[in-house]
Amino acid sequence: MTTFDKREQAFENKFAHDEELNFKINARRNKLLGLWVADKLGKAGADADAYAQAVVMSDFEKPGFEDVLHKVMKDITAAGAPITREQLCAEAERLLAEARTQVMAE
Repeated sequence: MTTFDKREQAFENKFAHDEELNFKINARRNKLLGLWVADKLGKAGADADAYAQAVVMSDFEKPGFEDVLHKVMKDITAAGAPITREQLCAEAERLLAEARTQVMAE
């Protein structure tokens, strides 16, 4: 294996590692967001955990975060909870930083 091949493989390994890390961070953010929304909707215990899992799974519908926002806003609206999209996005940003800290500490 030449030096170029080793370098290319190192870049590919770093890319794969970074993508896996981003996936874990986003999944953790979605779980934390789901738990936050569940609390706002009056869910607790197993119901809150199940809701958070549903939020995590909603991220697999389409690329990006919009599918998660759509699901959560639909649930918030149906429940009549006083949470705006702006509040939800601000909380998601805060939780993204928290999720990054948690994942990096593992």
